[in-house]
Amino acid sequence: MITGKTKVLGVIGHPIEHSLSPVMHNAAIAQMNLDYIYLPMPVKPQDLALAVNGFAAINLQGFNVTIPHKQAILPLLSEISPIAQAVGAVNTVWRTDNFLWAGTNTDVEGFIAPLRTYKQDWSQTIALILGNGGAARAIVAGCAELGCAEIHVVGRNQMKLQEFSHSWINSPLTVNLQVHNWEELSRLIPQTTLLVNTTPIGMYPNVDSSPLSTDEMAHLGDGVIVYDLIYTPKQTQFLKQAKKLGAITIDGLEMLVQQGAVALQIWLQQPVPVDIMRQSLQQHLIK
Repeated sequence: MITGKTKVLGVIGHPIEHSLSPVMHNAAIAQMNLDYIYLPMPVKPQDLALAVNGFAAINLQGFNVTIPHKQAILPLLSEISPIAQAVGAVNTVWRTDNFLWAGTNTDVEGFIAPLRTYKQDWSQTIALILGNGGAARAIVAGCAELGCAEIHVVGRNQMKLQEFSHSWINSPLTVNLQVHNWEELSRLIPQTTLLVNTTPIGMYPNVDSSPLSTDEMAHLGDGVIVYDLIYTPKQTQFLKQAKKLGAITIDGLEMLVQQGAVALQIWLQQPVPVDIMRQSLQQHLIK
């Protein structure tokens, strides 16, 4: 029952119709029996500042931020967490005591959370990240937070790779980062212990595609963790290839759930039912 007392949370983006955030957040809110609702809110790029000002006027409790606003929203916030500054993007915003807006990036913790279930000491880990777009920034920050010994980022555009590398020079995080052309994969893969795909290759409907060929994957060592940020399909071709080779595999659904759980805890200031959030998405994706 939605009334005039119901508190509103949401997610902004353009487009936003595809977002799965309302599914898992509303499932958690219902389980907790709270008088909240989480709504998808389409906001065009040119309307971002107007929307954020309007949110304050209607007493919105907090909101998630997705493409294309994760970087554009930074100047509109009064506080930005160190991790969001390092990544250069915000995905979660909440009200401050002064009724202003503060932001952080929960993608980093969402990425890290399932990895921490496998081991605590990452100081010997050599991470290889496929892709150098916006998603890769959160993964680099996550690997730095874990304390990975080396972080290697592979991309196809040399100029963008150099820009990506330079953007971390003054980072508050200690980042042992090296960037490489895609052609260097054959040299990098055998020494890798954590392999992460941040590209959209293999995402529905192109479910038969993979960022790496079977021959390239064949050089993975024993016990490697292979992580795909894609969650539709849950088992991408990339993860299927890795599993055949005996790798530990993690799909993008878990990162989606964990980053959402961190955001909801920030807004509600209490533990949230992560299992319910996960189950709601799994059931939704089966439909």
